[in-house]
Amino acid sequence: MIHSQNELKTRYSFSDFLFYTCLLSVPFVTAFHAILKNSAGWTIAFVGLAVGITALILRFYCTHCPHYTREGKYLKCIFFWGLPKFFNKRPGTLNVVDKAVTFSATALLLIFPLYWLLMEPGLLIIYVLSLIGFGAAIYRNECERCIYFECPANKVPEAITNP
Repeated sequence: MIHSQNELKTRYSFSDFLFYTCLLSVPFVTAFHAILKNSAGWTIAFVGLAVGITALILRFYCTHCPHYTREGKYLKCIFFWGLPKFFNKRPGTLNVVDKAVTFSATALLLIFPLYWLLMEPGLLIIYVLSLIGFGAAIYRNECERCIYFECPANKVPEAITNP
């Protein structure tokens, strides 16, 4: 079924999750490989950091999202499929702390592998281009039809969010 770009995306399918997971796996695997070429210890630290930051994003960002706050014990969104809802639902606007933690945690995860990627210019190019492609895909396909109206990146026309 073809959807209009202005039609709100109220539910995701498992294929949506797979699509974005595959896109996001490219920069993650690229960073993982660059770090592993130099240090198993730092690779373990990177994976631990990724898990910790995922928990922070779930807690401070996702708990506000309608896909998190809807019925059911498990998430069904483009980033997390089948993951239990570990944290209490917090519908509504993100506060300053939520935004700061989410932005800082994401920035830390993206910046962490740069030391090792700079030693491997080809991997650095793949890392940067794949992050750009991932961001562009999200922005192009999701932000203009997302039901998370309080998200800072939401681009749904105001006529729809405030009829």
